[in-house]
Amino acid sequence: MNLIGLMSGTSADGIDAALVKISGAPPDLRVREIACLTQPYDDATRAAVLDLCRPDAPLLALGRVHVLLGHRFAEAALAVLAQASLTPADVTLIGSHGQTVYHAPDGDPPFTLQIGDPAVIAARTNIPTVADFRAADVAAGGQGAPLVPYPDWLMWHHPTRTRALQNIGGIANVTYLPASGGPESVVAFDTGPGNVLIDGIAARATGGAWHCDRDGALAAQGRVDETLLAHLLDHPYLRQPPPRSTGRETFGAAFAADLWGQAQARGLTPADLAATATAFTAASIADAYRGWLPAPPEEVFLCGGGADNPTLVRVIREHLARAFGDAAPAVRHYDETGYSSGAKEAVAFAILAYETWHGRPGNLPHVTGASHPAVLGHITPARRSTVLATPHFSPTALRSHRADRSPSSATSANQATSSCATSACQRRVPATCSPSPSREPTN
Repeated sequence: MNLIGLMSGTSADGIDAALVKISGAPPDLRVREIACLTQPYDDATRAAVLDLCRPDAPLLALGRVHVLLGHRFAEAALAVLAQASLTPADVTLIGSHGQTVYHAPDGDPPFTLQIGDPAVIAARTNIPTVADFRAADVAAGGQGAPLVPYPDWLMWHHPTRTRALQNIGGIANVTYLPASGGPESVVAFDTGPGNVLIDGIAARATGGAWHCDRDGALAAQGRVDETLLAHLLDHPYLRQPPPRSTGRETFGAAFAADLWGQAQARGLTPADLAATATAFTAASIADAYRGWLPAPPEEVFLCGGGADNPTLVRVIREHLARAFGDAAPAVRHYDETGYSSGAKEAVAFAILAYETWHGRPGNLPHVTGASHPAVLGHITPARRSTVLATPHFSPTALRSHRADRSPSSATSANQATSSCATSACQRRVPATCSPSPSREPTN
């Protein structure tokens, strides 16, 4: 079965699309990556999305951006089909994660909200679309995240090697796969901030000219403030045992603004603060492994935008060595598996859509905290003869600000919470990947 997975992460800077062929059934699932690409958001669309990531986001803007992103996700799906010289008739199903605008699994009541109208995706592409994956897990008492660990286990569990897959997007999350372990042995959770603070600092330091610290160049020029780092590592979230998940609600604009103010009060340069934020991400990953994993993994595969930041990768290796000494894991790039790091989560949601289509659960309750396994998402049928044109409206008209919020402060907030989890900003691999008949797991 051919499927398309669609994903936009906490960076809100573009859409990853992956076209895959999936066959078999768990635990013997076969996944072949056929094509993948990233379609960046234009500046106005990205600004409109980021403006919704606050508790008082206006309802009118939310509804309109929900539809707008449905069209953007559909266009990404059609583009990856064109890259592979296929048509919608060649694809059975789309799995669209959508765009998270608010994640409150500990709210009253708990909820998580992803937008990007699946009805629009199904209508534009003429392909049935599965979306709203996280809601069923939250309804079962779970965090709604992480959901990628089950696809990770299906693709990468190994009979003799203990592996960890460490995604470093806006937020960083780990999937730990014990050797010869079944799905019940998986440990997975959000380790803490990934790129979100690093990129916010880079944006502030350059007046918005940079969306991220490309290659870790700014951090490489600075020195870590160990006192400030120790304060950051004392954050309550980092002491919270799994199941746990987080987002920009915790490590977003307010956190970044406070951190910038602390750095100024301590006389730090922007490069020093970038170095300290980079060390915060690296140290929180190593501390999470030491605190919550049953044993160190033998190898760690890094993916997401942070995997292509050589300064961050170097500091991660250093902190893992401090944490585990001679038992420190080998740190490798996810591209070494033969799959694209940038498309990893899009592939995961294609797998989850495949499981939903077959009526099988896609969550791991012991990972998310749900009371039971759940079939994830809602299926929107498609009428293959239906075609829906692209609407003609500007995303700049979708933004709405509080009365006390000036344009300059809005720009600052957007810069403070930007990251490069899904863009080519930090990515070593190109924004597209050619069809390859050999892209199957080599575990």
